[in-house]
Amino acid sequence: MGRILSIDYGTRRTGIAVTDPAQIIANGLTTIPTAQLMDFLSQYLVREQVDKVIIGMPKEMTGKPSENARHIAVFKKKFVQKFPDVPLEDYDERFTSVLAHMTMQQGGLSKTARQNKALVDEISATIILQSYMEYARHRHC
Repeated sequence: MGRILSIDYGTRRTGIAVTDPAQIIANGLTTIPTAQLMDFLSQYLVREQVDKVIIGMPKEMTGKPSENARHIAVFKKKFVQKFPDVPLEDYDERFTSVLAHMTMQQGGLSKTARQNKALVDEISATIILQSYMEYARHRHC
């Protein structure tokens, strides 16, 4: 069994999280400049078996795609062309940044640490992945 990788795509930075090989636990992996995302994925997908990639889809409160969705659509097209054998699935990412900040605060991180946008992106990717895993478990029950 391979890992599940999640992406919290941003125009400047992208947070990445991944499961363990048994797909039980979601862990933050890194945050990288978005311009380096495809290179990072190329290297990672060679090193690790990845069964699926989950990408957070930003939506407005009404459920309509947010402004960043168009950037994600461009990325998704490139991803599918470059990695046709790796399933790519959207997952609603509403409130993940808010949850990331709450998690950081509850975890006792200092105000300075909570302002680290790269850390927020990595935690957001982890929340997206954990939420997806819970959704998938209930979907199969």
